[in-house]
Amino acid sequence: MELHLDTPVEALPGVGPARAGHLARLGLATVGDLLGYFPRDYEDRRAGSTIAAAPPDRPVCLTLMAAEPPRLSRIRKGLELVKLRMVDDTGSLNVTFFNQSYLKEALHPGEYYICYGTVEGPPGRRQMTNPVCEPAGRARFTGCILPVYPLTRGISNNLLAGLTRRCAEACAGQVEEALPPELRHRYELAGVEFAYRNIHMPADEQALESARRRLIFEELFQLTCGMALLRSRRDRARGIRFSTPPVEHFLALLPFALTGAQRRAMAEIAADTASGAPMNRLVQGDVGSGKTMVAAYGAWLAAASGVQCALMAPTELLAEQHMRSLAPLLERAGIRTGLLTGSVKGRARRQLYAALEAGELDLVIGTHALLSEGVCFRELGLVITDEQHRFGVAQRARLAAKARQTPHVLVLSATPIPRTLALIIYGDLDVSVIDELPPGRTPVETYVVGEDKRQRMYGFVRKLVGEGRQVYVVCPAVEEGEGGDGLKAAVAYAETLRAEVFPELRVGLVHGKMKSRDKDAVMSRFAAGELDVLVSTTVIEVGVDVPNAALMVVENADRFGLSQLHQLRGRVGRGKHQSYCVLVSDTRSAASRERLRVLSKTTDGFKIAEEDLKLRGPGDFFGQRQHGLPQLSIADLAGDMRVLKQAQQAAEELLAADPGLTRPEHAPLLERVRRLFAEHGEMFN
Repeated sequence: MELHLDTPVEALPGVGPARAGHLARLGLATVGDLLGYFPRDYEDRRAGSTIAAAPPDRPVCLTLMAAEPPRLSRIRKGLELVKLRMVDDTGSLNVTFFNQSYLKEALHPGEYYICYGTVEGPPGRRQMTNPVCEPAGRARFTGCILPVYPLTRGISNNLLAGLTRRCAEACAGQVEEALPPELRHRYELAGVEFAYRNIHMPADEQALESARRRLIFEELFQLTCGMALLRSRRDRARGIRFSTPPVEHFLALLPFALTGAQRRAMAEIAADTASGAPMNRLVQGDVGSGKTMVAAYGAWLAAASGVQCALMAPTELLAEQHMRSLAPLLERAGIRTGLLTGSVKGRARRQLYAALEAGELDLVIGTHALLSEGVCFRELGLVITDEQHRFGVAQRARLAAKARQTPHVLVLSATPIPRTLALIIYGDLDVSVIDELPPGRTPVETYVVGEDKRQRMYGFVRKLVGEGRQVYVVCPAVEEGEGGDGLKAAVAYAETLRAEVFPELRVGLVHGKMKSRDKDAVMSRFAAGELDVLVSTTVIEVGVDVPNAALMVVENADRFGLSQLHQLRGRVGRGKHQSYCVLVSDTRSAASRERLRVLSKTTDGFKIAEEDLKLRGPGDFFGQRQHGLPQLSIADLAGDMRVLKQAQQAAEELLAADPGLTRPEHAPLLERVRRLFAEHGEMFN
């Protein structure tokens, strides 16, 4: 049967309905999907050897003859062994296979096989355990550079490698070339057919490197083009022109002085909102750097210009916190503020809706409730979203759609992102960085300790609580057995602390599987000082301010990314007391220990983010599909920085000549960009 890119996977040999279902979990429905499913790693299986010369410390390929019929023995339920002796010109060895009983019939005396594995034992008693074994002359997974794919239950690497190889052989030539010839020539990029063949079945290292570079360049080039097109759409839109009253009038409302970084961000917001084009600005800065005051300035500018402002926070607690800090401040300027969360019901909710529609509220602070159908504004001019990585592009757009004219958008984030990465992730946003902490903030002292210091750590908890402070204890799992053995689970650990370790203290528990209402109730009790110790998962990463909390203990700290640990550490040190962060880890990995030491050396979120990016790559920053950034198949924004710069330069040059990619020769490229941004395809129509 002839294969095409749109042929369903069920048409491939060995793929029935059940396997097709497993493949669908990986997003693989057609031959084209398989072709675009790139390996995460490679295993070089080309090194050959003889039995006598085989090294003891690494796998090699041996050409061996089966010297006897295989013997099958059942040791116990769930454990079967197939054993036989195999030989070459230099000696013999015993080969054992676990739970592969079919090999008893598949291996025949006198026939030759390629076996890939590690040879163990002294001369005369050499052996191999569970090698990959294929008939000589028909080998597919030995004697080659083998691709290693991300897998799911029911799909083996051999199955995927076999399927992608078949698809590459049949269809690599059907993939349309999306990069113009002169661009390929200038940046020395391989052709598309060569790239797809050699990414799945590389002829050698050079071919693999050439294929990878081409595909990485292409993906980053398309991403840059897409971001640039989004930005150009925005630049052509007309925005509400804000007036800019003297900034001193706003500063007079504040009981404290602002930092230079805050003033700089405010000046950028004033310039954007007065320009006549819609502002799309990200303000990013460490926890406690004063982003909320910058947002307050935006709301003040909106009110001074006669339009309304909506501030969306990810949790009710955070929305209530913003209400408490902003409403009294802005009231001095005559700005009327309302709060809309899921808890506001019945008559109170109807009154709030009516006040918004009539223009009797200047600022509404809320949660996702702001997106509900009943919410109508008289004139929405500014949308502020807090903790951007909790809201995708689509949610920002849904709130903005409630405005008659394109509103200004201000995004706040406490996740410091290296500049290089921010430029591409927020390609549709201008970036302001608040890189100073307000005066008087004492840095949190951070310590990395092993299990042997646990009792001392418990003593420290008692000492701080005795002084009237409160403590967070963060666990990587909710319940026992999640994420692997030996991980502290919040539910069981909270019980242990209550019953055995701190029976005299008030210990609370909060985790992501609880209902929002119950979570908020526990957090409110902690904030009110009714709990001494709060055991939690990372749900507190973006949370309410508890100035009295002076210690953050993180269990199995090596299981968290540095940026996440830095966010957790930011939950303490928010009051006048010296605060501490204790990272508990018994990891034997030198790399993990080094990562944790980075945290104990610096409190600069941007330095930590750069380090995290180097050590872990960008996946850690954004989890799954956050920020509305398209999912990248092969490029690594951190590791492929040099290629990224080339791709950005190439995209700039191409778009300068053809800003909308409207020329016929650029149609394949525009189609690829649309596909990469599939969720936001309407933006390119």
